[in-house]
Amino acid sequence: MAQKINEAHEHIAKAEKYLKTSLMKWKPDYDSAASEYAKAAVCFKNARQLEQAKDAYLQEAEAHTGNRSLFHAAKAFEQAGMMLKDMQRLPEAVQYIEKASMMYVENGTPDTAAMALDRAGKLIEALDLAKAVHLYQQAAGVFENEDRLRQAVELVGKASRLLVRQQKFAEAAVSLQKEKNMYKEIENYPTCFKKTIAQVLVHLHRGDYVAAEKCVRESYSIPGFSGSEDCVAMEQLLQGYDEQDEEQVSRVCTSPLLRYMDNDYAKLAISLRVPGGGKKKAAAAAAASGDAGAAPPEEDEDEYAGGLC
Repeated sequence: MAQKINEAHEHIAKAEKYLKTSLMKWKPDYDSAASEYAKAAVCFKNARQLEQAKDAYLQEAEAHTGNRSLFHAAKAFEQAGMMLKDMQRLPEAVQYIEKASMMYVENGTPDTAAMALDRAGKLIEALDLAKAVHLYQQAAGVFENEDRLRQAVELVGKASRLLVRQQKFAEAAVSLQKEKNMYKEIENYPTCFKKTIAQVLVHLHRGDYVAAEKCVRESYSIPGFSGSEDCVAMEQLLQGYDEQDEEQVSRVCTSPLLRYMDNDYAKLAISLRVPGGGKKKAAAAAAASGDAGAAPPEEDEDEYAGGLC
């Protein structure tokens, strides 16, 4: 280990020498210096001196930047981020990866930028869901600008699920609509059906029956949706919710169709409750019975049903 550390310091000394200028050498040799800093970083990493490895990668990035080699500078910033990740300093790690992604875009390699942002999102997800959402949305935007909709929509999907997990239902509804539009554009219609289910669940959790119904109504224009299993289930769910029929809502929400969705949406289905606690007919019967004394329950139900008409 000591040998690796000594070797690293030798590489740093060489790098510093390459950066010096003199009467005969007007310009620093950034390329050679970057190479030496990279070798030093590897030596420090092998010796488990992660802080020093991180610093060496940052010096490498600076040398590449001086040489206008943006792609290699970005790679060095990413490596510095990985050292911070290994030290469990995740917010700092993400900052360097974000910086790398901007350099990738500037260098004309947006795909690499988007993939870096995706990696950053995965790193920070367990610690900061809001930051992860932002990173996934940024990555999706980069892919979308390149007309890479299949890659973009996957990242929008990640953002949607995390927004649901945070119970940011208004933002989740917007994200899901974006997802659905993208899947429609690439003609992946069965997935559009699933996004409609997710939209309905999100809107009902917001207490917005009108928006939920609108999502289903708009989906009738998607080829194959009308009459599909997904369509029938959503019609039954909306009917049960509107009529405050807890039993019907529960039957739909615990069906395999909803139970085997992505976990965040399956949880929404399981936890969905109708307004007023449900069992509308039973509640109405109890109320009517309190007003009319010992009137038979059947008659109460008939009177309530007549009121509905």
